[in-house]
Amino acid sequence: MPTIQWRFGALSAAFAILAASATLAEEKKYDAGATDTEIKIGNIEAYSGPASSYGVIGKTEAAYFNKINAEGGINGRKINFISYDDGYSPPKTVEQARKLVESDEVLLIFNSLGTPPNSAIQKYMNSKQVPQLFVATGATKWNDPKHFPWTMGWQPSYQSETQIYAKYVLKNLPNAKIAVLYQNDDYGKDYLKGLKDGLGAKASTMIVAQEGYETTEPTIDSHIVNLKASGADVFVDLSIPKFAAQAIKKATEIEWKPIHFLNSVSSSVSATMKPAGFDNSQGIISSAYLKDPTDPQWKDDPDIKAWNAFLDKYYPEANRSDAFVVYGYAVAQNMVYVLKQCGNDLTRTNVMKQAASMHNLVVAGLLPGLTINTSATDFAPISQLQLMRFKGDTWERFGDIISSDARD
Repeated sequence: MPTIQWRFGALSAAFAILAASATLAEEKKYDAGATDTEIKIGNIEAYSGPASSYGVIGKTEAAYFNKINAEGGINGRKINFISYDDGYSPPKTVEQARKLVESDEVLLIFNSLGTPPNSAIQKYMNSKQVPQLFVATGATKWNDPKHFPWTMGWQPSYQSETQIYAKYVLKNLPNAKIAVLYQNDDYGKDYLKGLKDGLGAKASTMIVAQEGYETTEPTIDSHIVNLKASGADVFVDLSIPKFAAQAIKKATEIEWKPIHFLNSVSSSVSATMKPAGFDNSQGIISSAYLKDPTDPQWKDDPDIKAWNAFLDKYYPEANRSDAFVVYGYAVAQNMVYVLKQCGNDLTRTNVMKQAASMHNLVVAGLLPGLTINTSATDFAPISQLQLMRFKGDTWERFGDIISSDARD
């Protein structure tokens, strides 16, 4: 009898070992860019060109991934972050994306900057079935899982943002005459569509002038002169930081003093407001979903303390008044969360599955009350904003957190 028990026990142990080995083998699934020791992530950033003020985002992300690696990596794997410059030029973006996917063989491309650049590679990324994850643009088109299941945005959509401005105008400035400056590409047109949709039937009468600029223009001064000539008393500025700063300065120079709405992607104190001049920027209205590091109310906030400690060690040369540094810090945390959730199944399919399965996630840097949520049919992780007004040398938030879609 003891012999039979021993044999049974030995067989059970043997089967258990085999089962465990089989399970481990099944659990470790890799696509290109992932191994037992490494996760290779691609990125395309505007380190040069008209949108170079956004370059700090890529630098912040690189620093954050260095922090993660120093702490042991993700499930024992180190992040290899490969970031290339495209100068905000879509043809260059295509070249860099092909290099990352076909030569570097990255697992995914993360947080590449800009609407025109990402538009140029969206079909390519989806045809290759490589995640184009958390793109650094708020274009509405990134939330289209049916047609582009490998592309996902991160920040609130541009159309939602300008719809919120439109609602504010309709409620508080019902007789407004609106002038619009917009970038003449997918980025600017997306914002413009949201504004017109938000104004509804009144758009045709309330918008008295609109000027589109090209990113190749050295200055947008003439556009501001034309907008003033329209007699508008509300100015909706849908431009990137370089041109937003020019618009603020020129409006002051020609003594045009409309109520000024500035799109959130140009709300950085260091990239826009300071170059434009704090005196020239007073009263400008924008919106936010991240904590502003220049706002004194966050001085003792745990998130901002952790952010400062991170910068002290991994990115000491960072400009701490630059909101883009907070953005890079927050979105990098979200990328790490998704990769951790993947466990040992580091396939591109599972990356997208985990990215589309976030529920009430909070990352350091989000405004209180904001959470990240996605599903297989909703690829818009952040859907809330709060209005803010520039005062002194920083932004002051006002009003409630506003949901920019129909989730609530």
